[in-house]
Amino acid sequence: MNIASQPADPSETGATSEYYSPYHSFTAEEWAKFRADTPLTLTADEVQRLRSLDDPINLDEVRRIYLSLSRLLSTHVEASQRLFQQRNQFLSLSDNKTPFIIGIAGSVAVGKSTTARILKELLARWPASPKVDLITTDGFLYPNAVLNRENLMERKGFPESYDVGTILRFLSAIKAGEPNVRAPRYSHLTYDVLPDEYTLVDRPDILIFEGINVLQSRALPADGKIVPIVSDFFDFSIYIDAEEEQIHQWYVQRFMKLRETAFRDPTSFFKKYAAIDADAARAVAEGLWENINLKNLRQNILPTRPRADLILRKGRNHFIETVSLRKL
Repeated sequence: MNIASQPADPSETGATSEYYSPYHSFTAEEWAKFRADTPLTLTADEVQRLRSLDDPINLDEVRRIYLSLSRLLSTHVEASQRLFQQRNQFLSLSDNKTPFIIGIAGSVAVGKSTTARILKELLARWPASPKVDLITTDGFLYPNAVLNRENLMERKGFPESYDVGTILRFLSAIKAGEPNVRAPRYSHLTYDVLPDEYTLVDRPDILIFEGINVLQSRALPADGKIVPIVSDFFDFSIYIDAEEEQIHQWYVQRFMKLRETAFRDPTSFFKKYAAIDADAARAVAEGLWENINLKNLRQNILPTRPRADLILRKGRNHFIETVSLRKL
C-alpha cells in the first residue's frame, strides 16, 4: 500500500482514542434529553421498594437516566419484532415471535439488581403492556455441596462456579418460545441454590437476564464448531460501571449494613459475622473484597465491559454520570 494512503497516526493529527471508540458517549444531562415525552410511570414509593440496600436511586434519577433508556429499548424491541416478521415472510415461516432478551452485567455491589428491577417495571408499563420477566444468574450457581467438593467455594461467582450448560439450555428454550421454562432459585439468606425450587418463565415478551458474568466469552474452538456463549442469546446488553475503589467502598458499606440486618437471621449463612464486633466484621469484608470480589472483577467482569451495547457509569454518589451507547 502506498504510504500516502495509510491512516494518519492519531498522535500526529491531534486526534484522540475517542475518535476510534465504537461508542457514542453522553453526560447524564445530555442523555436525559432523549427521554422526550416518555411518561414517568413509577412513584417515589415504588422506586424505594425496588432499589437495593444502600442504593440511593430516586425519581429524579429514574427520570434522568431510565426514561431515556426505556425509550431506547422500546425502539430496539419494535425493530426486532419487525425484522422477525420480515424474516418469516422471506423464509415462508410461521414461527411465533421470540422474547427480546436484555443482559445486565457488572461487579458485585455496583447496582445491577436495582437497574434490572427498575427496568422491568418501566418496560412492563409501556402502552402495549408487554410481559416482562427478570431472572438472575444466582440460581445457576453450582450448589455449595458441589463447590465444596470441587474446592471452588472461594471462587463462588467466578465463571467456573456456574452451571453454564444449564444457563445455555435455559436461554435456548426461552428463545425457542417454549412455555414454562424452569429457572433454578437461589437464597441469599442461606447462600445456596434452593433444591427443587424453580421460577417458571412462560413466554415473556421481554426477559431481563442479570448477573456479574453474563457477558463472559470463551476461547474460540480450533475446529470451528459452533460453541454458544451466554451473550449469544442477548438482543441488547448493559454494563453497570464505576471506579474500582468506589465499588470497593460500596461493597464494604453493604456488608456492614447486612451485618445489622439480614445476617442477624438465625438461618443466615453469614450469621457468625453479626456476632463479632464492627472492626472484626470490617476486616472480614475487606478480606472478602480483596481475595474474591476484586480478583473476579479484574480477571473476569471488567474485561467484558467492551462487549456491552450500553455502559452506564456511576459516580461516587451511586448516580449515573455518563452513558456510552454502541454505534450502529
